[in-house]
Amino acid sequence: MPLWLQVTMSEQESEISIQAAVSPAWTRIEQARHPQRPYPMDFIERIFTDFSEIHGDRAFGDDEAVACGMARLAGEEVLVIGNRKGGSTKERVRRNFGMPNPEGYRKALRCMKLAEKFHRPVISFIDLPGAYPGLGAEERGQAEAIARNIREMSRLRVPTISVISGEGGSGGALALAVSDRVLILENALYFVITPESCAAIMWRDAGQKQLAAEAMRISAPEVAALGCVDEIIPEPPGGAHTDHEAGAGLLGSALQKHLSVLKQLSLDALIAARQEKFRNIAQFYTEG
Repeated sequence: MPLWLQVTMSEQESEISIQAAVSPAWTRIEQARHPQRPYPMDFIERIFTDFSEIHGDRAFGDDEAVACGMARLAGEEVLVIGNRKGGSTKERVRRNFGMPNPEGYRKALRCMKLAEKFHRPVISFIDLPGAYPGLGAEERGQAEAIARNIREMSRLRVPTISVISGEGGSGGALALAVSDRVLILENALYFVITPESCAAIMWRDAGQKQLAAEAMRISAPEVAALGCVDEIIPEPPGGAHTDHEAGAGLLGSALQKHLSVLKQLSLDALIAARQEKFRNIAQFYTEG
């Protein structure tokens, strides 16, 4: 057999072995990032009616990566928040690939305060790898905007529900997820840093992303076991990208169920339970 043919076959076999070695954790990541996976606005359009968008943070501008508006869930008036990723490449760039600027978080908080004023529950949808890390965002107070949202959401006097529908990354996701109920779709992820960035920091090699994904425990079952989310919402067979309508139907039913339970609680009990839940996440004890 010619040497060039042996080399070619060897390369093909190596490629096949690498593909066969894809970890289960990385398979979930590919599901969460599938190009046909429904984005937050896809769920909002299918689950809610009479969506009326609210624009601007009344301080700097209107962040196109975040959509907020009043809507109805099975006739119940609520406030809905979701990040927008966009369809075309040009639109994705304009929306920072769904990563909010500080004015996006401030717009969301302004709308949450409006919902509190009119006694409407708040439901947020999250699919972002993190807050936008650009220079302008840092200059306009990205960290402060995230911190303020976390503080204010922890004491918001209305029922709150958050849904991790794709990627829930770092403080950018947490700024919209300090809620009475945090739901996560079956193939969604919740993490403090992307596996690629984790691998680059730990091993100085982003190619170790699969190893990082396994070690980080970021899949829905793993974060549920850690107490970071309250329920895993099943997806249609093959993933939510295979049937948007069925995926939205399953999620919509879960939202109605949880909202019905939360409305039975007093506001003081609601806030106390919310704050206690987040204080207890990731606590551990050692014996002296």
